[in-house]
Amino acid sequence: MSVIQFGQKSLDFCRPFVMGILNVTPDSFSDGGRHNTFEQALRHAEQMVSDGAAFIDVGGESTRPGAAPVSLQEEMDRVLPVVEALNDRVDTIISVDTSSPEVMLEAARLGAGLINDVRALERPGALAAAAATGLPVCLMHMQGTPVDMQESPSYSALLDEVLSYLMGRTEAAMVAGINKQQIILDPGIGFGKTLEHNLSLLNQTQALCELGHEVLIGVSRKTMIGQVLNANVDERLYGTMGANAATYLKGARIFRVHDVKPHVQMLELMYRIESES
Repeated sequence: MSVIQFGQKSLDFCRPFVMGILNVTPDSFSDGGRHNTFEQALRHAEQMVSDGAAFIDVGGESTRPGAAPVSLQEEMDRVLPVVEALNDRVDTIISVDTSSPEVMLEAARLGAGLINDVRALERPGALAAAAATGLPVCLMHMQGTPVDMQESPSYSALLDEVLSYLMGRTEAAMVAGINKQQIILDPGIGFGKTLEHNLSLLNQTQALCELGHEVLIGVSRKTMIGQVLNANVDERLYGTMGANAATYLKGARIFRVHDVKPHVQMLELMYRIESES
């Protein structure tokens, strides 16, 4: 396990950490519109920090299946004021969920500590911008785009293809000047994958960890949980906790969730049990 510096803060990944989701969008799949005003967003972030979130992940572009892209100006108008205010008001790491180079650079200037990119720095200029910030990055696997990724996802060798893609993007990031220890990987649960693909990748989390990077799991309230448990989106907490507990035991250390407090408590107990000789 490693120690990673996120701007002014560092974390030792001998233990798990929770990332609270802050979607400042009107159309995110399970909480769209709930926190998309400035004051609502800040109040929700403060509550998640109080509940134990080590990260607040601020996103201004919905990447749910079928989501339409937003303009750069709209994304900046949604995200940057929140990043700036959170930097003044909460003692936690601000993660920015963005693929836009301009947002990366400005968010870093305003106090962000992590760049979390579902497109793995593939947009033109993103690699150079991320490297210029000096911040850690999270690189995610996605087949297709949010508009079409769930139409008919298919793989000839699922794990090999996901690992190969992430290794390639890791190499590209390192060539751009990002240090290996600053790269976090995310298998992209629900991003261009069927239920069986998602379950298989979660079961093989250890293989992803063996690439030598910390691993982030983002499965909170997703469709796969509803498919397995026949549960509506507001009934998926227990399934989310089950998936995150399973992947923690396989080596994942960052868990991106909507429901912070239950995950903080679950993972703290799991960590304490695991730490006793």
